[in-house]
Amino acid sequence: MAIQQQGVWKYRFTGILRAIGLLMPVSILFAASPLAVDVPLDPDGVQRAVVEVDSYEFIPHHLVVKAGKPVELTFKSLTWVVPHNVIIDDPRSELKIRDEVPARESLTIKFTPTVPGSFAIYCDKKLPFIKSHREKGQEGVLEVR
Repeated sequence: MAIQQQGVWKYRFTGILRAIGLLMPVSILFAASPLAVDVPLDPDGVQRAVVEVDSYEFIPHHLVVKAGKPVELTFKSLTWVVPHNVIIDDPRSELKIRDEVPARESLTIKFTPTVPGSFAIYCDKKLPFIKSHREKGQEGVLEVR
């Protein structure tokens, strides 16, 4: 009986180690710095990207654009009930964007960044006595090069 129980534990432990081994590369991937997405320049000279807006996150959450070229970002809400907003308001960026993204709808914003740097994109929606969406992690980066 003791030998059989020892064998069971051995297989359970081996299974756990295998699971950790399979998940390890994924956890290392996401534990590193955010993956930057270069926004492509379309033939008409506009940099376009679609950003999914979900509960407390923007996907992708790190966009890289070129200064002096027009940008068109479409924020597509994946949430069914909760509205969000998109804010880029950093005095260094010379951008003052604050628009609503209703639940299950899309919002397209157009601008031309002129100042290089990294600027926050975030949602500041908040219910009383609860952390804001930004405080819960709904923040991304607009990197202008």
